Amino acid sequence: MARKKHASAADGAEVDMTPMLDIVFIMLIFFIVTTSFVKESGIDVNRPKAQQASKKPSANIFIGINEAGLVYMENREVDIQRVRANVERMLAESPEASVMIQADKAAKHGIVVKVMDQVKAAGINTISVAAKEG
Repeated sequence: MARKKHASAADGAEVDMTPMLDIVFIMLIFFIVTTSFVKESGIDVNRPKAQQASKKPSANIFIGINEAGLVYMENREVDIQRVRANVERMLAESPEASVMIQADKAAKHGIVVKVMDQVKAAGINTISVAAKEG
C-alpha cells in the first residue's frame, strides 16, 4: 500500500510547460513586430573625405549613387524619377524615417542634387550625405 502512495506522489510532481511556452511565443512575436529593419542601398561607394564629418544616428532609408551616376535603393538600380515614389513607399512603412545618401566621390553633383530634390518632394526634409572622416 505504501508503494502506491509513493508512485502517485511522483506523478503529481510534473511541471506544466504550456504557460511558459505561451509567454515565450508572445515575446517572440513582440520583438519581431517592434524590430525596425534597415534597408541598405546595395552598392559599395568610395565616399569623399570631409574635415567636418561627424557620426550621426543611423538612417532608415539608404540611397547609393555610384561613380557612373546610377542610383541604387534596396539592392536594385532605380531611375532618378522613381526615387520619390520609392521614398514615399518607405516613408509609409516607417513615418519617422531619415535618408542617407551614399554618393561616390566621382559621382557628378548634379545627379546628387536631383536625388536630393526627389527626396525632398517625397516629404523628407532631413537628408544626410555620407562622407569619410579625415
